[in-house]
Amino acid sequence: MILANSPCHRQLNCTMKLHLTKAPGQNLFTGYGADYVAVNGVRYKTSLIVTPQQVLEDWRGVGFEQLDTGHFEFLLALQPEIVLLGTGAAQRFPAPMLSRCLAQARTGLEVMDSAAACRTYNILNAESRNVVAVILLARG
Repeated sequence: MILANSPCHRQLNCTMKLHLTKAPGQNLFTGYGADYVAVNGVRYKTSLIVTPQQVLEDWRGVGFEQLDTGHFEFLLALQPEIVLLGTGAAQRFPAPMLSRCLAQARTGLEVMDSAAACRTYNILNAESRNVVAVILLARG
């Protein structure tokens, strides 16, 4: 039992402030919604790839259904430690044969909805991990 005026109670009722950490020269997701993501304050409404050093818009028009082995080979060429695949509003897993090259190279692949991919990317980037995020948005 914790008494209302005890140090334990006061400690449990502490508030915590969270501050956005700015990493100079590093890309961070600064927002997301149903049809966009923001990287360093710039809004994108089409699928893209984000690394700590670059934003690649080469995936305009690529949706989940268009994924093929060439897309995953392109990601492997970026030499990431881990790839986060944000599949839109819902988590959808690609066929294992599509991402086989990542597994063979011992590169991690984590599949999640796009909002979770944005949050996870920021955490891994803050840990100085070599992470690549692929965010699939509505085709366009």
